[in-house]
Amino acid sequence: MDEDRKTPESAGVKKENNASNENVYAILAYLWILCLVPILMKKEDPFVKFHARQGLMLFIVEVGFGIIGIIPLLGTFVSLIGTLVCAILSLVGIVQVLMGNKWKMPIINEWSEKIKI
Repeated sequence: MDEDRKTPESAGVKKENNASNENVYAILAYLWILCLVPILMKKEDPFVKFHARQGLMLFIVEVGFGIIGIIPLLGTFVSLIGTLVCAILSLVGIVQVLMGNKWKMPIINEWSEKIKI
């Protein structure tokens, strides 16, 4: 009889653990080069895939701003502002993952939808 009571609780913990796992992979998508981890490990999950695409595109934009930063003065300023915007978008993306939302980042989402994973 006690085993019957533990089974539903165990199943609930397992489902919650899977959701937590998905959140971890989705959060990794917004942490610079770690965006490759969910792309390689969780291709089949639509929630993780959505955030992985946006994270990959955000990573590409960040690298672009890094390259622009090589240009003296104006390039450095543009790179600094761009990197700050990308960091803010990453933080907002992580918060949205924790809330369970599929938040479409301005401009980044349009580009990320063209990526085939």
